[in-house]
Amino acid sequence: MSTFETIFLALIQGLTEFLPISSSAHLILPSQIFGWDDQGIAFDVAVHVGSLFAVLGYFRKEVWAMLKAWLSSFTGNRSPEAVLAWLIILATIPAVLFGGLFKSLIEEYLRSAYVIATTTIVFGALLWWADSQAKLVHDEYKIGWKQALFVGVAQAIAIIPGTSRSGITITAGLMLGLTREAAARFSFLMSIPVIVGACVLMGKDMADNPVDIDWSAMSLGILVSFISAYSCIHLFIKWVNKVGMKPFVIYRMLLGITLFAFLALS
Repeated sequence: MSTFETIFLALIQGLTEFLPISSSAHLILPSQIFGWDDQGIAFDVAVHVGSLFAVLGYFRKEVWAMLKAWLSSFTGNRSPEAVLAWLIILATIPAVLFGGLFKSLIEEYLRSAYVIATTTIVFGALLWWADSQAKLVHDEYKIGWKQALFVGVAQAIAIIPGTSRSGITITAGLMLGLTREAAARFSFLMSIPVIVGACVLMGKDMADNPVDIDWSAMSLGILVSFISAYSCIHLFIKWVNKVGMKPFVIYRMLLGITLFAFLALS
């Protein structure tokens, strides 16, 4: 990849990983629309690592508090942080199961611009409906195990390209009565084990199919992804209660329509 492609794709990953607009869609589309070579699994690992560092860095206090509380829960601690840590673990299980069962099927049949255009519009409409009907009364500490599992199943559906992991989990959180900020925080905290798992799986694929790695491109990808993702998380958390989900819904609709138009003309 050229330096421009590296920066562009890493920037896209960092910005879209945590916005409700689908990072997988935006990483798949450049190769299909612009005719670029596929960036390859090594680069995907690099930009996901950058996003992981960003979410861990931004929520470092919360993550540290939950980690300590989770460890002490084995000795009887039932603090809100310990409960939240267990709920995040519970919410991760459906994604692991869905990923293991359907990963090959989805990669073979659903990584297409037609699927992305459809899911972009459909799940964008669902996000609009959830946001318009949301009660916006609870924070993430009011979630119980049934609610966490519901959000976890929603997260598992995001294995379909174009769905948006953050988008569908925020949608589920809004359906449960969370505030927009609480739904976003829970979604972002849930992303940590999922991104770690994705990096492990992609790393295994790299080990099974060794390729030459451009370490300078990988380093640049990690850096750009980290900076853009960290900035995105900060601004989204700061502004989400003010702007709501409408701007992202409009973007998804325009993107989906544009994709269908592009496919019809190509």
